[in-house]
Amino acid sequence: MTSLTSVWLIVVLAVIAANLPFVNERCFAVFALRRFSFIKPFWLRLIELIILYFVIGATGVFLESSSGNRFPQGWEFFAITVFLFLVLAFPGFVFRYLRRRRD
Repeated sequence: MTSLTSVWLIVVLAVIAANLPFVNERCFAVFALRRFSFIKPFWLRLIELIILYFVIGATGVFLESSSGNRFPQGWEFFAITVFLFLVLAFPGFVFRYLRRRRD
């Protein structure tokens, strides 16, 4: 896999993972929490978002180390990627909480 392909793979996976907690009511889109109409609380969506951030980060580290040298990252890199992940999650947040529903 070329480095350009791995970069685009990480970007696409990050967009999907950032919006995943907001577009469904299942935990990690796999585990049903309850049978009846249960709405996931916001704190559970945030925990999911944090875990998915680390999963995408581990995937990026794996792809970077498999293509050659793995470069050391400072705190600035992680601060930028956390906020970038939150920006990528904004469409899902708007879909879940800010969209006007017709009754």
